[in-house]
Amino acid sequence: MDHAADAHRTDLMTITRFVLNEQTKHPESRGDFSILLSHIVLGCKFVCSAVNKAGLAKLLGLAGETNVQAKDQKKLDVLSNEVFIKALVSSGRTCILVSEEDEEATFVEPAKRGKYCVVFDPLDGSSNIDCGVSIGTIFGICMIKEGHEPNLEDVLQPGMNMLAAGYCMYGSSCTLVLSTGSGVNGFTLDPSLGEFILTHPDIKIPKKGKIYSVNEGNAKNWDGPTTKYVQSCKYPTDGSSPKSLRYIGSMVADVHRTLLYGGIFLYPGDKKSPNGKLRVLYEVFPMSFLMEQAGGQAFTGKQRALDLVPEKIHERSPIFLGSYDDVEEIKKLYAAEEKN
Repeated sequence: MDHAADAHRTDLMTITRFVLNEQTKHPESRGDFSILLSHIVLGCKFVCSAVNKAGLAKLLGLAGETNVQAKDQKKLDVLSNEVFIKALVSSGRTCILVSEEDEEATFVEPAKRGKYCVVFDPLDGSSNIDCGVSIGTIFGICMIKEGHEPNLEDVLQPGMNMLAAGYCMYGSSCTLVLSTGSGVNGFTLDPSLGEFILTHPDIKIPKKGKIYSVNEGNAKNWDGPTTKYVQSCKYPTDGSSPKSLRYIGSMVADVHRTLLYGGIFLYPGDKKSPNGKLRVLYEVFPMSFLMEQAGGQAFTGKQRALDLVPEKIHERSPIFLGSYDDVEEIKKLYAAEEKN
């Protein structure tokens, strides 16, 4: 990458311009989807600003309430959730919103209603705020089935029905990674312009990686295939080099690294949490959608992640996602166990 040349570039592909270009490929489009995405982007910018000055604004520390996932809510969680709910409702293009922070889905009042459902985790990895580790927002967009009053069934669709998914990572820089169903693109916030600029066009995950990412503290509770796979990462029997372990504990940061460098991210079910810890609608689905769009795979231990049909809005699932060949290996281990 020629940074000197980049500094003098005047033809900047902003995220707004990018989304409008995509819109022109769909002559029937009325611009609703573009308007919705611009409101999500605005929410991300606001949260990025709040995260950057959290210590100064005394936003750190617990807000005193516990959310539906029995996690102590940070003030930033509460703030981020409010920001996204308000941004999405005011777009006039949404119908149902599902947030990690709210026990019930939010149904938008008829006057402001549109045809899209948005599922999101407003601040993933928020337990890492105090120590400066990257955190992020994850979102997915699907469309309601037309011709009836909106209900929860509209949200409880398989992940393959998603129209778009993405995440915004608040770290050393603010990076937004987005797929609208034709590849994955990464944008970085230029603070001087207040605009997201295309910096990672058409992201493709390497076919095989050298990194595995898992919480090894749970190893004693893992099932057979996960144990065997991690063992093979550390002690390969085919003469190859062992894989490196990298685990941040913030899903957005771990998946972002996996997407760019290749490898595999695992959050398996175990004896303590048979369904894993990650939620299907707003963590597993969006990240699986991005992985597949970038040429990787996502697997639950039983099936392709995007084929899963959730029954509850906060349902959980094990997940293995990343480079195509790496996920293929763990799929073979689960298939072998099923045979036995």
